[in-house]
Amino acid sequence: MGNSSSCASNGCVNCVGRNSGSEDLESYFPVRPECQDDVPKTRFKTRAGKTLSQRRWNDAFSLDGQLDIAAVLRRIQRGGIHPSIKGAVWQFLLGCFDPSSTFEERSELKQQRREKYAAWKAECKKIEPTIGSGRLMTAISENGQNLENITVPGVSQGNNDSFDKTLIQWKLSLSQIGLDVHRTDRSLVFYENEANLAKLWDILAIYAWVDKDISYVQGMSDICSPMVILFEDEADAFWCFEHAMRRLRENFKCTVNSVGVQSQLNTLSQIVKTIDPKLHRHLEELDGGDYLFAFRMLMVLFRRELSFVDSLYLWEVMWAMEYNPHIYSSYVESHHKNENVKVSNKELKQYGKFERKYAKTGWTDHRNALAIFLVAAVLETKQKRLIKEARGLDDVVNIMGEVTGNLDAKKALDGALKVHEKYLNKVKNQ
Repeated sequence: MGNSSSCASNGCVNCVGRNSGSEDLESYFPVRPECQDDVPKTRFKTRAGKTLSQRRWNDAFSLDGQLDIAAVLRRIQRGGIHPSIKGAVWQFLLGCFDPSSTFEERSELKQQRREKYAAWKAECKKIEPTIGSGRLMTAISENGQNLENITVPGVSQGNNDSFDKTLIQWKLSLSQIGLDVHRTDRSLVFYENEANLAKLWDILAIYAWVDKDISYVQGMSDICSPMVILFEDEADAFWCFEHAMRRLRENFKCTVNSVGVQSQLNTLSQIVKTIDPKLHRHLEELDGGDYLFAFRMLMVLFRRELSFVDSLYLWEVMWAMEYNPHIYSSYVESHHKNENVKVSNKELKQYGKFERKYAKTGWTDHRNALAIFLVAAVLETKQKRLIKEARGLDDVVNIMGEVTGNLDAKKALDGALKVHEKYLNKVKNQ
């Protein structure tokens, strides 16, 4: 399907862009006719003069390919990204490419990444032949193979017990990936094609092999699916997903004692306690003070609460608002690295408007903070009902569940920024 043209993905300044006015966005991501009544209504519309169009995108590049990221961020924050160039723009928002790089440098990097992905895929295929076959696995060891006695041709194992355990864990994850793939975005015409399902399965399987600390966790298919749809080349889709996971992988880190988004839930609790102590006390009385009812919203960034198109709009605006030119380069080497960086006024223009508040005085890692304020904003809209009607945790879950299919992404983002401002003022006064 790959809606980003090859020219647009390379930032070709000679492309003729489409008009970014209001249009039928369903034509880019068509929904199966029998599912029309079951999916949330799409609210997002492209708006001329506000949405980043293909023409504006092409004009943002210099002759050698350097991107004016500040102009791009401003446009995205005002009206999102036109569907025809989403994939190309996401690669910059997620840090796959440095805006100061040239066309030639990006082309070389893209080729290197494709080769690296091909090598990983070949390695995985030696262990599990289903990978790369155009099919996917939904049951463990269909031929009855004993996982305890796996041998891997061409892969050096030695007598490493940890390798064996990792291998078995990976093999066990493949069937779960298959089951989740079959449940992901199945309302879309795109996934009527089994080859596209297999493409999603391959990427998730290979990511689970590469990122052994996280492997695969349910919900990751919701994050990966849009990349599969936006990019024709499987390797490009993988690397876009991999960079998205650099931001989100902590969400999927679960232990016996805590869920991956626990730190975000703790932050949400502190925010609500600060801006609305009455609501926080009420939720605590209902045993909802741990805010686990917001788990899914934070885990997969509102994918289930919004239509497919609206969720993409929400993500790209959030990524634009949180964009930080330093955070991605430092994040390449470490998933947990925080640095204090002094930023000049000139450099501030390259930051998203949410991140800019932190960057003025030096910053730490605020990645995904906007999503937490967005949940807090949703809670504020439900405050009166929660206090008046919620008499148990089930009531809280039901009231919050009404957001599904009825959330306006643009209004929710505006609300998140207002809650953020309110929170900063409260903290300052305290």
